[in-house]
Amino acid sequence: MNKVSTSNKEKLYLDLKRRILTLDLAPGIDLDEVSISKEYGLSRTPLRDVFRQLAGEGYIDIVDNRGAHVSPMDHKTLKEFFQTAPMIYSAISRLAVENATSVQLKELKLVQGRFRQAANKIVVKDLVYFNDRFHSLVGEMADNRYLSISLQRLLVDHARIAHTFYDRKNAKVGNRLKLAVEQHDQMLEAIDKGDAEQAVAVTLDHWELSRSQAELFVNAEPIPLSDMAS
Repeated sequence: MNKVSTSNKEKLYLDLKRRILTLDLAPGIDLDEVSISKEYGLSRTPLRDVFRQLAGEGYIDIVDNRGAHVSPMDHKTLKEFFQTAPMIYSAISRLAVENATSVQLKELKLVQGRFRQAANKIVVKDLVYFNDRFHSLVGEMADNRYLSISLQRLLVDHARIAHTFYDRKNAKVGNRLKLAVEQHDQMLEAIDKGDAEQAVAVTLDHWELSRSQAELFVNAEPIPLSDMAS
């Protein structure tokens, strides 16, 4: 029985993370404990254990007497995201060069391969997931408990904003994806070679690529007045 419970807890944890990152669960939406408990065959205690873990990682918020909801993406959150991301990403890259192990590099190469496959087919949910996993692994390489907390919270919102980056309706998506894959390769190569300056430089280029598209998420084109009048 305990094995089943543990397995269901792990499944719930991974499922909720993925659904939040891929916007299957919208920012700010309430999480219904009763329905989730039934779906995963969990009692309230292990369910709330998972919720507390996800809250600690920045995926959800828990409010006393109001339950849990997916972390929102309000104006303050987005402003702080754009202010902080380049500093955190740069520091993480530099430390990753110093501390990466051969085992971590091998895993990073495997994840990059999956990201490349998703890019070739433009499978949005896989792109979001494996891009997030790529940068999470770089964070694990950095091995800094203070920065890792900040990075994890950044990546939650970065993944959710990234849906605009991978929008099939945008004619430029193929060129952006090709460049993103190349920059991942360059970051991986810089870490593998122990070149901290190159790793930071590519990381900032990669951030600029993401930032320019992510800002469209915040500054959407207005509806033409002619359309509103018709």
